[in-house]
Amino acid sequence: MTPEMKGFLLLAVLKMVVVFTVVMVGVALLTLMERKVSAWMQNRRGPNRVGFAGLLQPAADGVKNIVKEETYPAEANSFLFILAPALAFIPAMCLSAVIPWAAPVDISLDRTLPLLGHVRYDGRMAMAVADLPIGFLFVLAVSSLGVYGIALAGWSSNSKYSLLGGLRSSAQMISYEVAMGMSLIPLLILVGNASFGDVIKAQQDGLWFILPLTLSFFVFLVAGFAETNRLPFDLPEAESELIAGYHTEYSAMKFSLFFIAEYANMVTVSAMLATLFFGGWDIPGTSWDQNGSTLAAVATGAAMFLKTFFFLFFFMWIRWTLPRFRYDQLMALGWKFLIPLALVYLMIIAVAVWILEAVVGIADPKIKALILFGMNAVMCYVVFFILDRGTLVSGSYRRQVPANVGS
Repeated sequence: MTPEMKGFLLLAVLKMVVVFTVVMVGVALLTLMERKVSAWMQNRRGPNRVGFAGLLQPAADGVKNIVKEETYPAEANSFLFILAPALAFIPAMCLSAVIPWAAPVDISLDRTLPLLGHVRYDGRMAMAVADLPIGFLFVLAVSSLGVYGIALAGWSSNSKYSLLGGLRSSAQMISYEVAMGMSLIPLLILVGNASFGDVIKAQQDGLWFILPLTLSFFVFLVAGFAETNRLPFDLPEAESELIAGYHTEYSAMKFSLFFIAEYANMVTVSAMLATLFFGGWDIPGTSWDQNGSTLAAVATGAAMFLKTFFFLFFFMWIRWTLPRFRYDQLMALGWKFLIPLALVYLMIIAVAVWILEAVVGIADPKIKALILFGMNAVMCYVVFFILDRGTLVSGSYRRQVPANVGS
């Protein structure tokens, strides 16, 4: 093995250890953040007994789940019952590997290390475990695999409540995966590439895509809530009718794996929103963040953390604000509103980009983005204030009964 290959593998392993460690610790702390945010919104204290201000509460929860008794339903399919939590956990953890968490940094390494021998690396290193050229297409593909774990958990438990939760999750994933994928096609049209690095570069050259692709952001955000099974889309877990849904029969660490997967998916969706529509690690109004220095990597990493953290807070904010949908409302929102909206929006953006580039001849990405921003402002007004009229996005309204009814 050449020294260059050894250097590449060494840095890849280091990035893997750092990213997965930070994600696992972060997921544990997100459970504490969820409780603290809910307590703040409900004017109470939340966990404050274990450790300073309750900071060791996630560790206490982990110890409790590790030492807790494992239970197995008598008539369950034991192999699939044990396999299902892993099938939900593994795809969720893999997704964090393709997110660029900071700006690329210049690395110059040339030394002899114990066991490895001569190691060399000289170049700019992407701050992602795997800088894939297919980028967010990989995220969409792998994230959809997590539903197999939930569906198998419901079926293998041999419980009617669990089975209904698994079936709901499958139907929900199919309904909203289509809208999520279609919402990103306009982004592909503007960028011409699915790589996260190219998406960030396109936003640096023009505007953050939240402005020229506002409706794509809205569809992706709503579909992201549904894909992570978060309120108001937590129908697979609805305790009011399904006790706990697909994980009703689970206990101890197998039960915890489902929640770790849910919070890991929240991190992934939040990082995707920050990267695809808010410039990722880019610090607006600056260019020094691209010089490859260690300082730039730290600063852009902090910017990416703040953007991701905002969306994580937004997930929790919505959970403790909105009530759960009825199942027919969930299906109607996906099939009757989001998918038609994403399809019509895709056609409008495709025609608009063709006219701007091929007919008018506008090549400046900022001018093109500003024109698309104006179009999106008009379309948002039409969608949210004219077409919706309080029936889909704003919530249901009380229907007026004609005066002659009952007379």
